[in-house]
Amino acid sequence: MIYPILRNLLFNFPPEEMHHFSMNSLHGICSTSIGCQLLQKQFAVSDTSLEKEVFGLRFTNPVGLGAGFDKNASYLKELACLGFGFVEIGTVTPKAQDGNEQPRLFRLPKDKGLINRMGFNNLGVLQAKQRLIDWNNTKNDKIGGKMIVGGNIGKNKITPNEDAWKDYEICFRELFDTVDYFVVNVSSPNTPGLRELQEKDSLTKILANLQHINQGMAKPKPLLLKIAPDLTEEQLADIVSLSFETKLSGLVATNTTISRSNLITSSNDVLAIGAGGLSGKPITAKSTEVVSYLHRNTNGQIPIIASGGIFTGADAQEKLNAGAALIQVWTGFIYEGPAIVKNICTYLAAQ
Repeated sequence: MIYPILRNLLFNFPPEEMHHFSMNSLHGICSTSIGCQLLQKQFAVSDTSLEKEVFGLRFTNPVGLGAGFDKNASYLKELACLGFGFVEIGTVTPKAQDGNEQPRLFRLPKDKGLINRMGFNNLGVLQAKQRLIDWNNTKNDKIGGKMIVGGNIGKNKITPNEDAWKDYEICFRELFDTVDYFVVNVSSPNTPGLRELQEKDSLTKILANLQHINQGMAKPKPLLLKIAPDLTEEQLADIVSLSFETKLSGLVATNTTISRSNLITSSNDVLAIGAGGLSGKPITAKSTEVVSYLHRNTNGQIPIIASGGIFTGADAQEKLNAGAALIQVWTGFIYEGPAIVKNICTYLAAQ
C-alpha cells in the first residue's frame, strides 16, 4: 500500500499543517467530476447490508467521521467521496474563535495516538450554516446525496458556564434547518471549565432547553450528547438517568481522555507536549468499556455512537458487539488513511 509511505513522509511535518494540506489536496481532486468519480470508485463501498436506521435516520453505512476533523463544513463533498456514511461537523460555537496557541496537535506514533488542545477553533456558526446551505443545495445522489451530516455544538471560551445554555441554543437554532442531527459537546478537555457542564444540574439546563425548542419544531431533530471517557461510574449513572429524563436520541462515547496511563511514548516526551485530549489506540479499551456500560444500563434503548481507537474492521466490530449502533473514526483516519472506511465496511459486510 502506498499510504504508509505517504504517511511517513507527512509525519515529518507539523500535524495541523499536514491536515490542511491533505484536505486541500482532496479538494483539488474533487474539483472535477472525474476526480470525484475516481475517489468514489477507489474508496466508497456500496452494500445494502451495511445500511442502518438509527434515531429515525437512514445511514448508508455505520462508519462516520467524528467532530473536530471538518470543523467548518469545508470538505463534505470530499468526505462523501471517501465513502463515509456520516460526518459530524464542528465543534461549532456562536462566534468565531481562534482556539489555543499553536502548536496544539501532536502525534504519538509509537502509541498510534494524538494529543490535541485545539480549543474549539472555528469560523463561527454563521459560516458553518452558509456552507451547509451550499452543500445541501449542490449535493446529489452521485456525490454524497445520502450522507448524513451531524452538527456538533459547543460554547465560546469567553462565555461563562452559567450562560453556556445560551450558546448551545444559538447554535441549535442557526443550524436546525441544515443538519440531520445534533450533538451537544460538553466533554472536550480543551475549553476551560467545559467538562464541569457534564454535571447533572448544568447538563439538565442545557438539554432541557434544547429539547423544549426542538419539540416545538414541525419535525424535531435527533439530539445526542457526547461524553468523556474519564467519568466515574456515578457520573455515568447520572448520564443514563438524564438521557431518559431529557429524552435524548442518542449518546456519543467517547471524547478524548486527559489520562496519560500506559503509553509507550516516553514520559518526558509526553510531559513536553503538555495539556490536551489523548485519542487513538490508547483509549480503545476505555471507550469500549463506557459503550458497554451505557448499553447495559439503558437496556439498549438509547442508541450509541462509539468513538475512540477505531482503526480496523475488527475494532469497529468490537464496538458494535459492545452495544454501539454506529461508529466514528478520527485518529484512525490519520493513521490508516483514505481507505479506512472501505476497509471497515468490507470487513463488516463479510461478518
